[in-house]
Amino acid sequence: MNTFHVKKGDKVVVNAGNFKGAEATVSAILAAKERVVLELTKGENKLGKRTVKKSKANPNGGLIERSVSVAVSNVALTEECKQAKLEAKNARRAAKAAAKGKTE
Repeated sequence: MNTFHVKKGDKVVVNAGNFKGAEATVSAILAAKERVVLELTKGENKLGKRTVKKSKANPNGGLIERSVSVAVSNVALTEECKQAKLEAKNARRAAKAAAKGKTE
């Protein structure tokens, strides 16, 4: 099983692709395809447009709006999210050290 540098709910910035520079929140991780599904937070276009074939569910086919998925390597955590994760990590370490009787 792969581990990724982002988790569901993290705020990220897209580094490459059609949505380069956009800030988003991770709504799901597709581990098998190594992609993340994003909800764009800034701008008017909060959903991406994708082409779909004709089907019973969508008889005309064409463009539909849906959540955007990008490769995991094309996203990076925002500075505020990095800081929050670092503070949580330090708090866990301090609590663990206090439980062992050590002081930092």
